[in-house]
Amino acid sequence: MRFTFRKGMVLALSLVTFLQIDPAAVVTNHSLLSEANARIGHPATPGSVAGVARRTTRRTVRRSAIYISALPAGCARVTVYGTLVWRCGGTYYQSSGSRYVVVYVD
Repeated sequence: MRFTFRKGMVLALSLVTFLQIDPAAVVTNHSLLSEANARIGHPATPGSVAGVARRTTRRTVRRSAIYISALPAGCARVTVYGTLVWRCGGTYYQSSGSRYVVVYVD
């Protein structure tokens, strides 16, 4: 079997089709892979910036099942990752209705 230019082109096109390579991208970018545009923590839409902040807050301030009715003496009101909490020594509390819940700041 003789290998001709025509058979070579058919083989090359079938490989390109099989690998799903965009020939235009190869020509314009000089690469087989396209550039990744995703950035971690940066949403593509500006409207979801609040969602990222909210998710970040949920990841860093977690509520426990421990509730108290009144804060201990000497507590300071602080903001942690956008969440208002009370710091009493090494323990953090968050207002929950008429009570306070112990929260963990990660």
